[in-house]
Amino acid sequence: MHMRPQHPPVNTAASMKGFPSVVALRRAFLLTGVAAAMACGRGAPPASSTAVVTAPAAPLKSAAEIRDLDIAWFTARAERDPTGALDLARLGALYLARGRETGDPRDAELAEQVARRSLGNRASHNAGASFVLQSALLTQHRFAEALRLAVAARDAEPENQTARAAVGEIQMELGQYDSARVSFTGLRVTLGDLAVAPRRARWAEIQGQPDQARMFLKAALATAQRQPALPAEQLAWYWLRVGDVELRTGHPVAADSAYRAGLAVHRNDYRLLSARAHSALVQQRWRDAIAYGEQAIGVTLDPATLGILSDAATALGDTVKAAEYARVLDVVVLQQPGAYHRAWSLFLLDHDRHVAVVSRKIREELRTRRDVYAYDLLAWSLHKQGRHREAATAMAQALREGTRDAQLFYHAGEIERALGHDDAARTHLARALAVNPYFHPTQPARARAALAALKPGATTVAVARGETTP
Repeated sequence: MHMRPQHPPVNTAASMKGFPSVVALRRAFLLTGVAAAMACGRGAPPASSTAVVTAPAAPLKSAAEIRDLDIAWFTARAERDPTGALDLARLGALYLARGRETGDPRDAELAEQVARRSLGNRASHNAGASFVLQSALLTQHRFAEALRLAVAARDAEPENQTARAAVGEIQMELGQYDSARVSFTGLRVTLGDLAVAPRRARWAEIQGQPDQARMFLKAALATAQRQPALPAEQLAWYWLRVGDVELRTGHPVAADSAYRAGLAVHRNDYRLLSARAHSALVQQRWRDAIAYGEQAIGVTLDPATLGILSDAATALGDTVKAAEYARVLDVVVLQQPGAYHRAWSLFLLDHDRHVAVVSRKIREELRTRRDVYAYDLLAWSLHKQGRHREAATAMAQALREGTRDAQLFYHAGEIERALGHDDAARTHLARALAVNPYFHPTQPARARAALAALKPGATTVAVARGETTP
C-alpha cells in the first residue's frame, strides 16, 4: 500500500489564536446588548419582579458549520481591509482545513490565492502566510515551488526546527534523499513535536525503520490528545497516520483500533472511513469494505475508495456493481489534468486499465518527482507492458533506500519472476509476505502460489519463517 501524503495539517487553532469564532462573537454581542439595555432601563424588569429574561437557545453548530462561518467572517474582514495580511493568512488556513475534510482540491487553490495576497501585502514577518502557501502547494503536488519557499523560510530562521523538517519533507517527496538525510540528521526536537514528528516518521519509513516511525507517531498523537484547542479533524489525522503505519507493517487489528479512535473524535471523516474500508478489503472482509467505502464516498467521491468498492464487489461476485464503481473511477481519474494520485494509478495498473495513459502520466511526474514510489509505479507499468528488463532497472531505484514496503517487494518479485530470475523472485516475494501478509486483497495469495511453484532456496525459507531480516 503506497503512503498517503504525510505533511502535518496546518494548525488552525494556533493560526487563529486571539480571534474567537463567529458564533462566539455573536454570543458576546448579544450578551453585551442585553446588559446595556438593562443598565439604561430599557427592557429591565421591575425590581419587585421575579421574571427572568432569557434569550432563545441557539441550535448548536457543528465544527464544520463554525468553520464555514469563520471563513465568511475572515473573508468579510479581508474585503474591508484589502491591504491587511493576517486575516488573509488565517483565511488560507481555514480553506486548507475545509479541503482536508471534504477532499475538494479547489480549497487548496483558494488557500494559495489568499496566502499570495497576504504575502503581497506583507512580505516580511508573515511566516503564517508562507506556511499556508507551502501547504497549499504541497496539497497540489507542486513540490518544486514548495521547496523554494521552504528553503527560504529555513534560511531566514536557521534554528527553526519546523522549517528544517519542512524542507526535509519536500526533499523526500522529490526523491532528493541525500539532501533530506542532511535535513533530518540535524534536527533537534522533542519526540512528540506535532509539526516535526510526523515528518520524521515518514523519513524513518522510507529508510526501512517502521518501529521508529511508529514511536514518533504515537508520541505526536499523545501530544495532540493533550491539546484541547486542536480541531477534531487534525486530531483524527494523527490517528489516521498511526493506523496507516500499523496496517503497512502487518498489524490490521491495531490499525482498525486507531481508525475507530479517529472516527470517535471526528465522525464521518472520509479519510478514516476509506482507511477502514481498505483495511477490511485486505483482510478479505468484503461486506465491511463495502459498508465503510459507501460511507466514505457519501462524504467525498474519492477515486481510491471507488477502487476498494470495485474490488470488494468483485470478490462477492457482483460483477455489475464492480464494473459500475470502476467506470465511475475511470471518469473521475481520466479527467484529472495533472499527475494521478498513486493509489488511483495502482488500481488501474493492477486491473490492466488504461496502462498506456497511466504510464505516460507516471513519466511526466518523474521529470520532477523521483522518489522511490514514483520508480515503483514506473516499474509496475513497464512490467504490465511486458518490458521486464526496463522494469527491473526502475525497480532497483524503487528499492534503493531500503524501504520495507511489502508492495515494493511484491512488484520486484513479480518482475524478477517474469525475467526467469527464480532466486531473486523467491527472495522478494518471501520478503513481501514477511513484512506484511495483508498488503493487498489478492496479491499475497498470488505470492504464496508463486513461491509454492518455485523450488525454495535456503534464504527464501529463512525469510518466510522470520529467521532473518528481509
